[in-house]
Amino acid sequence: MDDDLACLTYLLAYDDSAGRLYDRPRTRLLVRAATLIDLASHGRPGEDGGRDWKRLVRRRRGQTLTEVEDRLVAAGTAGVLAPRTRFGTRRVTVTDHAALAAVRARVSGALHGDGPVTALPMADAALLALAAAGGIRAVVSRRDRRTYRARIDACTDSLATLAPGLDRAVRTLPTTMIAAQGGMGGG
Repeated sequence: MDDDLACLTYLLAYDDSAGRLYDRPRTRLLVRAATLIDLASHGRPGEDGGRDWKRLVRRRRGQTLTEVEDRLVAAGTAGVLAPRTRFGTRRVTVTDHAALAAVRARVSGALHGDGPVTALPMADAALLALAAAGGIRAVVSRRDRRTYRARIDACTDSLATLAPGLDRAVRTLPTTMIAAQGGMGGG
């Protein structure tokens, strides 16, 4: 799981004290974006030739989140709790607290490091860009966003080396999140 960007993004979006994701709809988009970044980093531009990253981020996001949760459960990093009601949905809880701490430390190192962004592993730059775009405050606080704006922007810009337009798709994730939740007529 060390190189599974989607699983690492899920862990970043997990609220350990509450025992659940901070925001499930937001995490769907972040995990989907991480999956596409992973595909691009392996030379596969996505299911549609990589022409419209923003559309690809929104597509199949729920299914992608379920697949990531299944991978985390299979790896022993998470467990499934029974639904609270007869018609409830399954609840996934992260059981490997060391994995949570490790991914947060990794992103914190990327954010607070003094070396050039170009020296960061692409996965770390991508995780930082996703955490900042997704508003995961436990990882990138509002103050960090202001203080390290140039570093976060450089990490986001580095995604363009994987595929043209991928950096723009991550940069516009906050707007995509609002639209996907119906705030701007999106679906």
